[in-house]
Amino acid sequence: MMDPYQELANAIVMQAVKDYRIALLHSKKRPDNNGYQIEVASLERFFRSGWFGELTSLNAEYLIRRVNEEVQKNDR
Repeated sequence: MMDPYQELANAIVMQAVKDYRIALLHSKKRPDNNGYQIEVASLERFFRSGWFGELTSLNAEYLIRRVNEEVQKNDR
């Protein structure tokens, strides 16, 4: 059984990834809407933060790149 704190950390990271994916999709479809760019930048700051590093051992730059590639591929 997984440690409840680790489960919470994983849930926080997974939600941030889902939010990032949605923000990227919207920012590409509506580049005129500054709110989406602000959300993308905010989530990228979170991924690069010390807190993210405490929550997971995932490589933030790899995660950002992979989600961006996924959004590009699925947006065609």
